[in-house]
Amino acid sequence: MILPKLDPNFVPAIIYNREFLKYADKPFSIAVEREDGLIYRKDTFLSDDATQNCFYVERLVKTLLWAAGGFKIHMAGDEEVYKFIKEAYTREGLRKFDVDFWETTYERPFEVVLHDLKDMPEEKSASVKIGRHMDGCRIGFDAGGSDMKIAAVKDGEVILTDEITWLPKVNPDVNYHRAEIKKAIEKAAAALPRVDAVGISTAGVLVKNRAMVSSLFMAVDKEKYGNEAKNVYIDVLKDLGYNMVVANDGDVAALACSMALDTTGILGIAMGTSEAGGYIAPDGSLKGYMTELAFAPVDYNPESSRDPWSGDFGVGAEYFSQDAVIRLAPKAGIEIDANLTPAEKLKVVQALMEQDDERAAKIFETIGTYFGYAVAWYNEFYDIRNVQISGRVTSGKGGEIILKNAVKLLKAEFPELDDKIKMFLPGEKERRVGQAVAAASLFEL
Repeated sequence: MILPKLDPNFVPAIIYNREFLKYADKPFSIAVEREDGLIYRKDTFLSDDATQNCFYVERLVKTLLWAAGGFKIHMAGDEEVYKFIKEAYTREGLRKFDVDFWETTYERPFEVVLHDLKDMPEEKSASVKIGRHMDGCRIGFDAGGSDMKIAAVKDGEVILTDEITWLPKVNPDVNYHRAEIKKAIEKAAAALPRVDAVGISTAGVLVKNRAMVSSLFMAVDKEKYGNEAKNVYIDVLKDLGYNMVVANDGDVAALACSMALDTTGILGIAMGTSEAGGYIAPDGSLKGYMTELAFAPVDYNPESSRDPWSGDFGVGAEYFSQDAVIRLAPKAGIEIDANLTPAEKLKVVQALMEQDDERAAKIFETIGTYFGYAVAWYNEFYDIRNVQISGRVTSGKGGEIILKNAVKLLKAEFPELDDKIKMFLPGEKERRVGQAVAAASLFEL
C-alpha cells in the first residue's frame, strides 16, 4: 500500500473491503431503491465477526446510497446487521443526516426492509440521453459554492465566458440567491441577439428542475423557505421567460468531457467547494444515478476528518475539494490567514505551487494518492473507462500533480485497471468554464 505523504493514517475503502472479503463467505445482499422502481443492487459476503460485519455493511450501504440515490434499503442474509442498519437510518440514528437528505429529495419516508435472499429485488436502471445541443442562442450557467460561471453560445460558437464571485453557502436569504442568479444570466443574455434556452449546472440533487437538496442553499431555513430554495432556478427563469433545464453539476462535468473528446464511459469529478460527481455510461446515457460522491466514504479510518454538514468521517468532500487543501496545509507547514475565505485560502496554496513550493506540492501529491485509491473504489460501482478531473482545485500545477500521482497509484496498486481506465485533465480554460458551455447544450430546441 502507498501511503499519502501527509496522511499516514489513511485507510482506503477499496483496500479495507478487499481485506475484509478475504475472510468472508456468508452470502449477503443489499439493494437501494429510488424513483420509478429503479434498483441498484450489490451482492457480497459477511464474516463471522458481527462487529466487523456491521461496520462493513454500514460503509457499503452509505456508498450505495450516495452513488445511486434512494429512499429504501433492501437487505438479505443477516438479521443482526439488518437491525443495526435499520436503527442507524432513522431520524434519531447514526445516519440521520442521510435520512433527512433522501426524505427531502424524494418527499417520502425512508425505509429499511429485510428479505430472504431469494426475494431480493433485481437490478433496474434508467437510460437517458442528455445534452450536445448547440443550435441557436444559448446560455450556460454553472453554480458553484464560491463563484458562478456563465457562457453565452451562438450556434456552437462561445461568445462570452465569465466567472462571478458569490457566497451562497453562508447566505440565508433566498432573495439573495434569486437576484445573483438572475443578474448573472442577464449578463450572458446581453452578449446574445436573443435567448433560446438556458441550461443550468448546479450542486445538489435534482428532481424535475427542482434543487431538492443542495449545499449551495444550506444556510436557508428549510422549514420557512425550503420550497423557495428548491424552486429558485424555476422561479428565476420563469421571471425571465426563458426555456430552461437544470442538471447536476457532476453530470454536466462528465457531459463536458464526453462532448470534448467524443467518448463515453466517463466519471467526471469536479474538485471545487466540494466534490461533485457525474457519470456517463459506456452507451452514452445517464443511468439515473445521483452520483453524490461528496458523501460517499473513501477513508475508513474512524478518526479521519469529518464533514461539517453530514457529520460523517472519511467522505469525499473532505478529500477532493478546496477543504482538503486547507485541511492539509498545516500538515505541510503552510500557515494561512484564518480571515480569508476558503477560495482565497486555496489561492494562497496554489500561488505557492506555481512557485514550485515543496510544501504545496506535498498537498497535491497527497490528494492524488487519495484519488487513485478512490477511482479504484468508484469502479466497484460504475463501469468506468475514463476519468476527468476538473474544478478550481485542479487549476495550475496542482492539478497536474494530482493527476500524475493518481495515475501512478492506479498503475502500482491496481494494474488490472491501468489499461481499462484513462485519467486526464481538460485544458486550463475548459477546466474552469467548460461546464458552463456544456450546460448551454442541455435544452433541446
